[in-house]
Amino acid sequence: MATPEAKTAVEWLVSVAPDPDACRWEWERNPLGVVLLPAGRQWDVLILPGGLGQPTLEVLNLLIDRPGPVLADFGDTRLGFFVPPGTASRWLGTGVRGAGRGTWIVAPYPGRATGGVRWLVLPDGRGTLTDPVVLELAMHEAAARVAAREGRRP
Repeated sequence: MATPEAKTAVEWLVSVAPDPDACRWEWERNPLGVVLLPAGRQWDVLILPGGLGQPTLEVLNLLIDRPGPVLADFGDTRLGFFVPPGTASRWLGTGVRGAGRGTWIVAPYPGRATGGVRWLVLPDGRGTLTDPVVLELAMHEAAARVAAREGRRP
């Protein structure tokens, strides 16, 4: 049984699908528990390597009450931060990939475990996204923390 939070997350996510009803139907019946959703409509996704993404999420959680949705792939080798549409096309950052207009992301069903990609921060259903400026500041702080742990200068 899906929680109310998961249900509102589902509704928000499927709203970008070309056919939301078909997307919801597939999602609920797909044994992998994932669907492809188009980026660039209500959100873009900035994809960070896990070694930077995890500490960035930790810093974000210190800076703001609630970041926007965050996905992690199998083994947390990459984290995807949901940001406003158009961000991916303007983002300049070494090692950061962007999924924006014309691209698709793999999204797991909110609140359900899958064998691969999973939500670290569920969508709230209201459209909360991470501000790219705050994300960039968190990335800089996270990079400095990682460098300090490794005994090198940032």
